[in-house]
Amino acid sequence: METTSPTTLQLVGTIMFVLAVLHTFLVKKFAHIAHKYPQGSVGENFFHFMAEVEVVFGFWAGLFILFMYFQSFLHSIAEGFGHAMSHAAHESVVYLESLNFTEPAFVFVIMAMAGTRPIIKLSEKMIVAVSKLIPIPGRMAFYISTLVMGPLLGSFITEPAAMTVTAIILLKNFYSKEMSLKFKYATIGLLFVNVSIGGTLTYFAAPPVLMVAQKWGFDQDFFFMIKTFGYKAAIVVFLSAIGTAIYFKKELQGAFELRKDNNEKMLPPWWVTFFHVFFLFLVVFHSHHMVAFLGLFLFFLGFTKVTDEYQDSVKLKESLLVGFFLGGLVTLGAQQQWWLQPLITSMDSIALFLGATGLTAITDNAALTYLGSLVEGLSDTSKYYLVAGAVTGGGLTVIANAPNPAGYGILKDSFGSEGVSPLGLLVAGIAPTLLALLAFHFLPNL
Repeated sequence: METTSPTTLQLVGTIMFVLAVLHTFLVKKFAHIAHKYPQGSVGENFFHFMAEVEVVFGFWAGLFILFMYFQSFLHSIAEGFGHAMSHAAHESVVYLESLNFTEPAFVFVIMAMAGTRPIIKLSEKMIVAVSKLIPIPGRMAFYISTLVMGPLLGSFITEPAAMTVTAIILLKNFYSKEMSLKFKYATIGLLFVNVSIGGTLTYFAAPPVLMVAQKWGFDQDFFFMIKTFGYKAAIVVFLSAIGTAIYFKKELQGAFELRKDNNEKMLPPWWVTFFHVFFLFLVVFHSHHMVAFLGLFLFFLGFTKVTDEYQDSVKLKESLLVGFFLGGLVTLGAQQQWWLQPLITSMDSIALFLGATGLTAITDNAALTYLGSLVEGLSDTSKYYLVAGAVTGGGLTVIANAPNPAGYGILKDSFGSEGVSPLGLLVAGIAPTLLALLAFHFLPNL
């Protein structure tokens, strides 16, 4: 028996999706309401929960699954209460099992692994080494190196890992009380845009590219991505970082010294760092196989326990929240094909480029390119502009690119009790996004 018509399910899914997007713009309001309740009360805890951006899509996805359950239950109640409950549960589980949650699980694992002390220390050493080659004051040089090297490393260690590493380095070394709020917004906006485009040197690191690489043949030639997208992205990443550093040169003046870590922990020896990198490589290599990389992650957790004297606490809570966010996005995003696909097919190449950039801001860019891959007969030009638009718009909102919630979760406390303003993030990302638009449109393919 049919549980509900596809039209009804898609309509409710779209309504839930829109409400979730609106919810992301209201998290500051929920945080403000929470303060009106007694500390530790149910009311305070509930509204603090609703004020967590990472919770938003998981929360609304849960309501959507409840709707699906009760729809199925009501359609089956004539056959008996027990049968209706069983049938409703079966239909809900079948829907969830039809979705692909590999990406949320992968982001959870890679974020937890990339946020460990040995990986952060190795990344810092690489960024410091590059900063010493830049002939400008140390503090500004390290800032530029962080926001260039970090995002570009995403092409090899994946964007979620690059986002995690870069955000932690920025938090430790730049997101302090003496830095202005304007600087913090400009930096997080630049970080999100640079990570979104910085993963395009390879076909396996950026989620929106990974979704279409095999079907559209982007993985046939290793240098295809560099010649088509990567070198343009690298130019934008570098110019955006330089421009932001120059604009905030007063705040970036002077010599630079890395902030010290927890003195109780010893510096990781080379063999600990080697095994961390090795585990990271294996997880990236098996990124399409959830059973494999989750199994590797369990062994990795065991390794961190054995080498605890060189480790900080693994960021499981933060990583799980980001995975929850993306899982909710997948659950609701699956119901958006009915309006996204006709919209994509109705646009010419330039309109598709600009439209994809805009649509990415309100839906995950990997979901957008995946839906585009379902459209038959797209020209090579349209494929290029769809992917270019998806990565270009990936820094405008928290939900635009899968790694963004990871960076948000790491940096949000630096913006005060109300967190990061969605409007502030949007404004901060406009300048680097416009530069990326110009580069992807006007620079030729090699």
